[in-house]
Amino acid sequence: MSSPDLRQGNSLASRDVKNLIHSYTNLSVHEKTGPLIIEKGKGIYVYDDNGKEYIEGLAGLWCTSFGFGEQELIDAATKQMQKLPYYHSFASKSTEPGILLAEKLIEIAPADFSKVFFVNSGSEANDTVVKLIWYYNNALGRRQKKKIISRQKAYHGVTVAAASLTGLPPLHNDFDLPIENILHTSCPHYYRFGKDGESEEEFATRMAVELEELILKEGPDTVAAFIAEPVMGAGGVIVPPKGYFEKIQAVLKKYDVLMVADEVICGFGRTGNMWGTETYGIKPDILSCAKALSSAYLPIAAVMVSEEIFRGMVKQSETHGAFAHGYTYSGHPVPAAVALRTLELMEERNMIAHVQKVAPVFEKRFKALADHELVGEVRVSGLVGAIELVADKETKRSFAPSCAVGPTGYGYIQEEGVISRAVAGDNLALCPPLIITEEQINEMFDRFERGLERLAQDVNGNNWRDAK
Repeated sequence: MSSPDLRQGNSLASRDVKNLIHSYTNLSVHEKTGPLIIEKGKGIYVYDDNGKEYIEGLAGLWCTSFGFGEQELIDAATKQMQKLPYYHSFASKSTEPGILLAEKLIEIAPADFSKVFFVNSGSEANDTVVKLIWYYNNALGRRQKKKIISRQKAYHGVTVAAASLTGLPPLHNDFDLPIENILHTSCPHYYRFGKDGESEEEFATRMAVELEELILKEGPDTVAAFIAEPVMGAGGVIVPPKGYFEKIQAVLKKYDVLMVADEVICGFGRTGNMWGTETYGIKPDILSCAKALSSAYLPIAAVMVSEEIFRGMVKQSETHGAFAHGYTYSGHPVPAAVALRTLELMEERNMIAHVQKVAPVFEKRFKALADHELVGEVRVSGLVGAIELVADKETKRSFAPSCAVGPTGYGYIQEEGVISRAVAGDNLALCPPLIITEEQINEMFDRFERGLERLAQDVNGNNWRDAK
Protein backbone atom coordinates (compact mmCIF):
# COMPACT_ATOMS: atom_id res chain seq x y z
CA MET A 1 0.00 0.00 0.00
CA SER A 2 1.43 3.36 -0.94
CA SER A 3 1.61 6.16 1.62
CA PRO A 4 -1.00 8.90 1.28
CA ASP A 5 0.21 12.16 -0.22
CA LEU A 6 -0.32 14.49 2.70
CA ARG A 7 0.40 17.47 0.48
CA GLN A 8 -3.09 17.03 -0.93
CA GLY A 9 -6.30 17.63 0.98
CA ASN A 10 -7.44 20.15 3.56
CA SER A 11 -6.86 18.40 6.91
CA LEU A 12 -4.58 20.08 9.45
CA ALA A 13 -1.93 17.43 8.78
CA SER A 14 -2.09 18.06 5.04
CA ARG A 15 -1.88 21.80 5.50
CA ASP A 16 1.10 21.36 7.83
CA VAL A 17 3.00 19.27 5.29
CA LYS A 18 2.17 21.76 2.56
CA ASN A 19 3.34 24.86 4.40
CA LEU A 20 5.61 24.25 7.39
CA ILE A 21 9.28 23.41 7.86
CA HIS A 22 9.88 21.40 11.04
CA SER A 23 12.98 21.59 13.23
CA TYR A 24 15.02 18.42 13.86
CA THR A 25 12.79 16.40 11.56
CA ASN A 26 13.51 14.08 8.65
CA LEU A 27 11.74 16.25 6.12
CA SER A 28 11.40 13.45 3.58
CA VAL A 29 9.72 11.13 6.08
CA HIS A 30 7.55 13.97 7.35
CA GLU A 31 6.10 14.51 3.90
CA LYS A 32 4.76 10.96 4.04
CA THR A 33 3.74 10.65 7.71
CA GLY A 34 2.75 14.17 8.70
CA PRO A 35 2.77 15.68 12.19
CA LEU A 36 1.43 14.82 15.60
CA ILE A 37 -0.84 17.81 16.20
CA ILE A 38 -1.02 18.84 19.85
CA GLU A 39 -4.27 20.66 20.55
CA LYS A 40 -4.28 21.43 24.28
CA GLY A 41 -2.45 20.83 27.55
CA LYS A 42 -3.18 20.68 31.26
CA GLY A 43 -0.61 20.13 33.99
CA ILE A 44 1.89 17.49 32.84
CA TYR A 45 -0.45 16.23 30.10
CA VAL A 46 -1.00 17.24 26.48
CA TYR A 47 -3.71 16.05 24.09
CA ASP A 48 -3.62 15.58 20.34
CA ASP A 49 -6.36 16.56 17.90
CA ASN A 50 -7.93 13.12 18.30
CA GLY A 51 -8.18 13.58 22.06
CA LYS A 52 -5.40 11.13 22.95
CA GLU A 53 -3.58 11.93 26.20
CA TYR A 54 0.20 12.03 26.57
CA ILE A 55 2.42 12.70 29.54
CA GLU A 56 4.77 15.43 28.31
CA GLY A 57 7.85 13.60 29.51
CA LEU A 58 10.30 16.13 28.13
CA ALA A 59 8.52 19.25 29.41
CA GLY A 60 8.15 20.32 25.77
CA LEU A 61 11.82 20.83 24.96
CA TRP A 62 13.27 20.56 28.50
CA CYS A 63 11.46 23.78 29.39
CA THR A 64 7.83 23.79 30.57
CA SER A 65 8.64 23.54 34.27
CA PHE A 66 5.16 24.50 35.50
CA GLY A 67 3.39 22.35 32.95
CA PHE A 68 0.48 23.51 30.86
CA GLY A 69 -2.31 25.89 31.77
CA GLU A 70 -0.71 27.60 34.79
CA GLN A 71 -3.18 30.44 35.34
CA GLU A 72 -0.75 32.63 37.28
CA LEU A 73 1.51 32.85 34.22
CA ILE A 74 -1.39 33.40 31.86
CA ASP A 75 -2.62 36.23 34.09
CA ALA A 76 0.85 37.80 34.26
CA ALA A 77 1.02 37.88 30.47
CA THR A 78 -2.52 39.23 30.11
CA LYS A 79 -2.02 41.99 32.67
CA GLN A 80 1.23 43.16 31.08
CA MET A 81 -0.22 42.90 27.58
CA GLN A 82 -2.99 45.26 28.61
CA LYS A 83 -0.60 47.71 30.27
CA LEU A 84 2.31 47.77 27.80
CA PRO A 85 2.32 45.06 25.11
CA TYR A 86 5.76 45.92 23.76
CA TYR A 87 8.74 48.13 24.21
CA HIS A 88 12.45 47.84 23.50
CA SER A 89 15.69 48.39 25.38
CA PHE A 90 17.60 50.39 22.76
CA ALA A 91 18.95 53.91 23.41
CA SER A 92 18.53 53.86 27.22
CA LYS A 93 14.86 52.78 27.17
CA SER A 94 13.56 50.39 29.80
CA THR A 95 10.42 48.86 31.28
CA GLU A 96 9.47 47.86 34.82
CA PRO A 97 9.25 44.07 34.13
CA GLY A 98 12.74 44.03 32.64
CA ILE A 99 14.21 45.95 35.58
CA LEU A 100 12.52 43.74 38.16
CA LEU A 101 13.48 40.53 36.37
CA ALA A 102 17.12 41.59 36.13
CA GLU A 103 17.13 42.36 39.86
CA LYS A 104 15.61 38.96 40.61
CA LEU A 105 18.13 37.09 38.49
CA ILE A 106 21.07 38.87 40.13
CA GLU A 107 19.54 38.07 43.53
CA ILE A 108 19.29 34.33 42.88
CA ALA A 109 22.41 34.03 40.71
CA PRO A 110 24.95 31.33 41.64
CA ALA A 111 27.92 33.70 41.27
CA ASP A 112 28.81 37.35 41.78
CA PHE A 113 27.24 38.65 38.60
CA SER A 114 26.75 42.35 37.98
CA LYS A 115 24.52 42.73 34.94
CA VAL A 116 21.90 40.89 32.87
CA PHE A 117 21.33 41.09 29.12
CA PHE A 118 18.02 39.76 27.78
CA VAL A 119 17.56 37.84 24.54
CA ASN A 120 14.87 35.53 23.16
CA SER A 121 16.33 32.01 23.17
CA GLY A 122 19.19 29.90 24.42
CA SER A 123 20.78 30.05 20.98
CA GLU A 124 20.71 33.85 21.00
CA ALA A 125 22.08 33.82 24.53
CA ASN A 126 25.10 31.75 23.55
CA ASP A 127 25.64 33.74 20.36
CA THR A 128 25.69 36.82 22.57
CA VAL A 129 28.16 35.12 24.92
CA VAL A 130 30.59 34.63 22.03
CA LYS A 131 30.32 38.27 21.00
CA LEU A 132 30.74 39.53 24.56
CA ILE A 133 33.87 37.42 25.08
CA TRP A 134 35.41 38.86 21.92
CA TYR A 135 34.30 42.40 22.82
CA TYR A 136 35.73 42.09 26.34
CA ASN A 137 39.11 40.85 25.18
CA ASN A 138 39.32 43.62 22.61
CA ALA A 139 38.64 46.08 25.43
CA LEU A 140 41.65 44.65 27.26
CA GLY A 141 43.80 44.88 24.13
CA ARG A 142 44.01 41.06 23.93
CA ARG A 143 43.05 40.85 20.27
CA GLN A 144 44.48 37.36 19.84
CA LYS A 145 42.67 35.88 22.86
CA LYS A 146 39.50 34.86 21.03
CA LYS A 147 39.27 31.07 20.88
CA ILE A 148 36.41 29.43 22.74
CA ILE A 149 36.58 25.78 23.72
CA SER A 150 33.43 23.70 23.85
CA ARG A 151 33.12 19.91 24.09
CA GLN A 152 32.26 17.09 21.76
CA LYS A 153 28.56 16.18 22.16
CA ALA A 154 27.83 19.57 23.75
CA TYR A 155 24.68 21.41 22.74
CA HIS A 156 24.64 25.21 22.83
CA GLY A 157 22.11 26.15 20.13
CA VAL A 158 21.58 26.50 16.40
CA THR A 159 22.50 30.07 15.44
CA VAL A 160 25.81 30.40 13.61
CA ALA A 161 28.08 30.86 16.64
CA ALA A 162 25.99 28.70 19.00
CA ALA A 163 25.79 25.84 16.50
CA SER A 164 29.55 26.10 16.10
CA LEU A 165 29.91 25.67 19.87
CA THR A 166 27.62 22.65 19.68
CA GLY A 167 29.66 19.46 19.37
CA LEU A 168 27.20 17.36 17.37
CA PRO A 169 28.03 16.68 13.69
CA PRO A 170 24.46 17.06 12.31
CA LEU A 171 24.53 20.72 13.36
CA HIS A 172 27.71 21.27 11.35
CA ASN A 173 27.19 19.04 8.32
CA ASP A 174 26.58 21.12 5.18
CA PHE A 175 25.91 24.25 7.24
CA ASP A 176 29.61 25.13 6.76
CA LEU A 177 30.23 25.13 10.50
CA PRO A 178 31.98 25.51 12.88
CA ILE A 179 33.24 29.03 12.36
CA GLU A 180 36.79 30.14 13.11
CA ASN A 181 37.96 30.37 16.74
CA ILE A 182 35.67 27.60 18.01
CA LEU A 183 37.40 24.45 19.31
CA HIS A 184 36.15 21.21 20.87
CA THR A 185 37.75 19.14 23.58
CA SER A 186 36.87 15.64 24.76
CA CYS A 187 33.38 14.61 25.84
CA PRO A 188 33.35 13.71 29.57
CA HIS A 189 31.23 10.59 29.15
CA TYR A 190 32.87 8.01 31.38
CA TYR A 191 30.71 5.08 30.21
CA ARG A 192 31.63 5.65 26.55
CA PHE A 193 35.15 7.05 26.72
CA GLY A 194 36.68 5.77 29.95
CA LYS A 195 39.60 3.41 29.42
CA ASP A 196 39.82 -0.13 30.80
CA GLY A 197 40.83 0.00 34.45
CA GLU A 198 40.44 3.78 34.61
CA SER A 199 38.42 5.03 37.58
CA GLU A 200 35.84 7.77 37.15
CA GLU A 201 38.08 10.29 38.91
CA GLU A 202 41.09 9.24 36.83
CA PHE A 203 38.95 9.76 33.74
CA ALA A 204 38.08 13.27 34.97
CA THR A 205 41.78 13.96 35.47
CA ARG A 206 42.49 12.85 31.91
CA MET A 207 39.75 15.15 30.61
CA ALA A 208 41.42 18.07 32.39
CA VAL A 209 44.84 17.06 31.04
CA GLU A 210 43.47 16.89 27.50
CA LEU A 211 41.95 20.35 27.93
CA GLU A 212 45.26 21.73 29.15
CA GLU A 213 47.08 20.12 26.24
CA LEU A 214 44.65 21.78 23.81
CA ILE A 215 45.14 25.18 25.45
CA LEU A 216 48.92 24.80 25.29
CA LYS A 217 48.79 23.64 21.68
CA GLU A 218 46.71 26.64 20.63
CA GLY A 219 48.61 29.05 22.89
CA PRO A 220 47.11 30.32 26.17
CA ASP A 221 47.23 33.88 24.87
CA THR A 222 44.73 32.86 22.15
CA VAL A 223 42.21 30.94 24.30
CA ALA A 224 39.51 33.15 25.81
CA ALA A 225 36.85 30.88 27.30
CA PHE A 226 35.52 27.41 27.99
CA ILE A 227 31.77 26.75 27.81
CA ALA A 228 29.94 23.82 29.35
CA GLU A 229 26.48 22.63 30.34
CA PRO A 230 26.45 21.29 33.93
CA VAL A 231 24.62 18.25 32.52
CA MET A 232 24.93 17.78 28.76
CA GLY A 233 21.32 17.65 27.55
CA ALA A 234 20.85 16.95 23.85
CA GLY A 235 24.20 15.15 23.76
CA GLY A 236 22.62 12.35 25.79
CA VAL A 237 21.99 13.69 29.32
CA ILE A 238 25.64 13.16 30.19
CA VAL A 239 26.31 13.71 33.90
CA PRO A 240 29.85 14.91 34.68
CA PRO A 241 32.22 12.33 36.21
CA LYS A 242 33.34 12.74 39.79
CA GLY A 243 35.68 15.69 40.24
CA TYR A 244 35.36 16.84 36.63
CA PHE A 245 34.50 20.51 37.02
CA GLU A 246 36.91 21.01 39.92
CA LYS A 247 39.76 19.74 37.77
CA ILE A 248 38.62 21.62 34.65
CA GLN A 249 38.32 24.93 36.49
CA ALA A 250 41.82 24.58 37.92
CA VAL A 251 43.13 24.46 34.34
CA LEU A 252 41.04 27.46 33.30
CA LYS A 253 42.29 29.54 36.23
CA LYS A 254 45.89 28.62 35.43
CA TYR A 255 45.64 30.05 31.91
CA ASP A 256 43.23 32.97 32.54
CA VAL A 257 40.39 31.35 30.58
CA LEU A 258 36.80 32.40 31.33
CA MET A 259 34.31 29.78 32.56
CA VAL A 260 30.94 30.01 30.82
CA ALA A 261 28.04 28.00 32.25
CA ASP A 262 25.27 27.12 29.81
CA GLU A 263 22.28 26.75 32.16
CA VAL A 264 19.70 26.72 29.38
CA ILE A 265 18.43 23.26 30.41
CA CYS A 266 19.81 22.90 33.93
CA GLY A 267 18.76 26.26 35.33
CA PHE A 268 15.74 26.88 37.57
CA GLY A 269 15.51 23.65 39.53
CA ARG A 270 16.10 20.89 37.02
CA THR A 271 19.01 19.20 38.85
CA GLY A 272 17.57 19.68 42.35
CA ASN A 273 19.12 23.09 42.98
CA MET A 274 18.19 26.43 41.46
CA TRP A 275 21.23 26.12 39.18
CA GLY A 276 23.18 23.18 37.80
CA THR A 277 26.33 25.14 38.63
CA GLU A 278 25.42 24.75 42.31
CA THR A 279 24.86 21.02 41.89
CA TYR A 280 28.29 20.50 40.31
CA GLY A 281 30.47 23.15 41.96
CA ILE A 282 30.93 25.44 38.97
CA LYS A 283 31.99 29.08 39.47
CA PRO A 284 31.15 30.82 36.19
CA ASP A 285 32.27 34.21 34.88
CA ILE A 286 29.35 34.25 32.43
CA LEU A 287 26.05 32.35 32.57
CA SER A 288 23.40 31.82 29.91
CA CYS A 289 19.87 30.72 30.78
CA ALA A 290 16.55 30.29 28.99
CA LYS A 291 13.80 27.64 28.71
CA ALA A 292 12.37 27.34 32.26
CA LEU A 293 13.04 31.05 32.90
CA SER A 294 9.42 31.66 31.83
CA SER A 295 8.37 28.00 32.01
CA ALA A 296 8.54 28.43 28.21
CA TYR A 297 5.23 30.30 28.21
CA LEU A 298 6.85 33.10 26.22
CA PRO A 299 10.30 33.32 24.59
CA ILE A 300 12.93 34.87 26.83
CA ALA A 301 16.54 34.12 27.76
CA ALA A 302 19.33 35.92 29.55
CA VAL A 303 23.08 36.30 29.82
CA MET A 304 24.62 37.26 33.17
CA VAL A 305 28.14 38.69 33.38
CA SER A 306 30.57 39.72 36.07
CA GLU A 307 31.31 43.38 36.82
CA GLU A 308 34.79 42.96 35.33
CA ILE A 309 33.35 41.89 32.00
CA PHE A 310 30.76 44.67 32.10
CA ARG A 311 33.46 47.32 32.68
CA GLY A 312 35.11 46.12 29.48
CA MET A 313 31.79 46.54 27.68
CA VAL A 314 31.49 50.08 29.06
CA LYS A 315 34.98 50.94 27.83
CA GLN A 316 34.23 49.72 24.31
CA SER A 317 30.89 51.54 24.18
CA GLU A 318 32.77 54.75 25.02
CA THR A 319 35.25 54.01 22.26
CA HIS A 320 32.64 53.32 19.60
CA GLY A 321 29.78 55.53 20.76
CA ALA A 322 27.42 52.68 21.64
CA PHE A 323 27.22 49.03 22.65
CA ALA A 324 26.10 47.97 19.17
CA HIS A 325 24.38 44.70 20.02
CA GLY A 326 20.77 43.84 20.78
CA TYR A 327 17.51 42.45 19.49
CA THR A 328 14.13 44.01 18.76
CA TYR A 329 12.58 41.87 21.48
CA SER A 330 15.39 42.01 24.07
CA GLY A 331 13.72 42.48 27.44
CA HIS A 332 10.23 42.45 25.89
CA PRO A 333 7.97 43.45 28.82
CA VAL A 334 5.44 40.63 28.40
CA PRO A 335 7.88 37.68 28.52
CA ALA A 336 9.78 39.53 31.27
CA ALA A 337 6.60 39.81 33.35
CA VAL A 338 5.89 36.09 32.85
CA ALA A 339 9.48 35.16 33.74
CA LEU A 340 9.35 37.27 36.89
CA ARG A 341 6.11 35.58 37.96
CA THR A 342 7.68 32.18 37.19
CA LEU A 343 10.57 32.87 39.55
CA GLU A 344 8.17 34.15 42.20
CA LEU A 345 6.08 30.98 41.90
CA MET A 346 9.19 28.86 42.33
CA GLU A 347 9.72 30.52 45.70
CA GLU A 348 6.07 30.68 46.76
CA ARG A 349 5.52 27.00 46.01
CA ASN A 350 8.97 25.92 47.19
CA MET A 351 9.62 24.12 43.92
CA ILE A 352 13.24 23.25 44.74
CA ALA A 353 12.07 21.31 47.79
CA HIS A 354 9.40 19.62 45.67
CA VAL A 355 12.01 18.51 43.10
CA GLN A 356 14.23 17.21 45.88
CA LYS A 357 11.27 15.27 47.29
CA VAL A 358 10.18 13.55 44.06
CA ALA A 359 13.60 13.17 42.41
CA PRO A 360 14.46 9.98 44.36
CA VAL A 361 11.38 8.27 42.90
CA PHE A 362 12.37 9.47 39.42
CA GLU A 363 15.93 8.21 39.95
CA LYS A 364 14.76 4.86 41.37
CA ARG A 365 12.50 4.17 38.39
CA PHE A 366 15.24 5.19 35.96
CA LYS A 367 17.92 3.06 37.61
CA ALA A 368 15.58 0.06 37.65
CA LEU A 369 15.85 0.13 33.84
CA ALA A 370 19.56 -0.71 34.06
CA ASP A 371 18.71 -4.41 34.09
CA HIS A 372 16.72 -4.22 30.86
CA GLU A 373 18.26 -6.20 28.00
CA LEU A 374 18.60 -3.09 25.80
CA VAL A 375 19.96 -0.65 28.38
CA GLY A 376 23.70 -0.09 28.63
CA GLU A 377 23.72 2.87 31.00
CA VAL A 378 21.28 4.97 33.01
CA ARG A 379 22.14 8.63 33.66
CA VAL A 380 20.06 10.84 35.92
CA SER A 381 20.34 14.18 37.76
CA GLY A 382 17.39 15.61 39.62
CA LEU A 383 14.44 15.45 37.22
CA VAL A 384 16.36 14.83 34.01
CA GLY A 385 17.69 11.47 32.83
CA ALA A 386 18.32 9.14 29.94
CA ILE A 387 18.97 5.53 29.09
CA GLU A 388 21.53 4.52 26.48
CA LEU A 389 20.38 1.64 24.29
CA VAL A 390 23.07 -0.87 23.26
CA ALA A 391 23.25 -3.97 21.12
CA ASP A 392 25.59 -5.69 23.60
CA LYS A 393 25.55 -4.79 27.29
CA GLU A 394 28.89 -6.47 28.02
CA THR A 395 30.91 -4.78 25.27
CA LYS A 396 28.79 -1.58 25.15
CA ARG A 397 28.48 -2.03 21.39
CA SER A 398 25.98 0.37 19.86
CA PHE A 399 23.30 -0.54 17.37
CA ALA A 400 23.93 0.18 13.71
CA PRO A 401 22.57 3.66 12.88
CA SER A 402 20.52 2.12 10.05
CA CYS A 403 18.34 0.35 12.64
CA ALA A 404 17.20 3.69 14.11
CA VAL A 405 16.67 1.97 17.46
CA GLY A 406 16.38 5.20 19.43
CA PRO A 407 13.81 6.85 17.16
CA THR A 408 11.87 3.57 16.91
CA GLY A 409 11.75 3.31 20.70
CA TYR A 410 10.69 6.94 20.95
CA GLY A 411 7.80 6.16 18.61
CA TYR A 412 6.61 3.19 20.66
CA ILE A 413 6.85 5.17 23.89
CA GLN A 414 4.80 7.94 22.32
CA GLU A 415 2.15 5.43 21.26
CA GLU A 416 2.02 4.29 24.90
CA GLY A 417 1.27 7.86 25.95
CA VAL A 418 4.60 9.45 26.89
CA ILE A 419 6.41 12.06 24.84
CA SER A 420 10.13 11.51 25.40
CA ARG A 421 13.02 12.25 23.06
CA ALA A 422 15.67 10.25 21.25
CA VAL A 423 18.92 12.24 21.54
CA ALA A 424 22.45 11.76 20.23
CA GLY A 425 21.64 8.45 18.59
CA ASP A 426 20.16 5.73 20.76
CA ASN A 427 19.59 7.64 24.00
CA LEU A 428 16.03 8.04 25.28
CA ALA A 429 15.58 11.05 27.54
CA LEU A 430 12.97 12.14 30.07
CA CYS A 431 12.74 15.60 31.59
CA PRO A 432 9.17 16.11 32.88
CA PRO A 433 7.62 19.32 34.21
CA LEU A 434 8.92 20.07 37.69
CA ILE A 435 5.37 19.97 39.05
CA ILE A 436 5.13 16.21 38.43
CA THR A 437 4.04 14.14 41.44
CA GLU A 438 5.38 10.79 42.65
CA GLU A 439 2.23 9.08 41.38
CA GLN A 440 2.62 10.69 37.97
CA ILE A 441 6.30 9.70 37.82
CA ASN A 442 5.30 6.09 38.31
CA GLU A 443 2.57 6.41 35.69
CA MET A 444 5.09 7.90 33.25
CA PHE A 445 7.59 5.10 33.76
CA ASP A 446 4.91 2.40 33.50
CA ARG A 447 4.02 3.73 30.05
CA PHE A 448 7.69 4.24 29.15
CA GLU A 449 8.51 0.63 30.04
CA ARG A 450 5.67 -0.70 27.88
CA GLY A 451 7.14 1.16 24.92
CA LEU A 452 10.60 -0.18 25.73
CA GLU A 453 9.26 -3.74 25.76
CA ARG A 454 7.72 -3.22 22.32
CA LEU A 455 11.11 -1.99 21.11
CA ALA A 456 12.79 -5.11 22.53
CA GLN A 457 10.39 -7.29 20.54
CA ASP A 458 11.39 -5.45 17.36
CA VAL A 459 15.10 -5.72 18.15
CA ASN A 460 14.87 -9.44 18.76
CA GLY A 461 12.46 -10.17 15.94
CA ASN A 462 14.51 -8.29 13.34
CA ASN A 463 17.97 -9.35 14.56
CA TRP A 464 19.01 -5.71 14.88
CA ARG A 465 21.81 -6.66 17.25
CA ASP A 466 23.64 -8.24 14.33
CA ALA A 467 23.00 -5.44 11.83
CA LYS A 468 26.06 -3.73 10.38
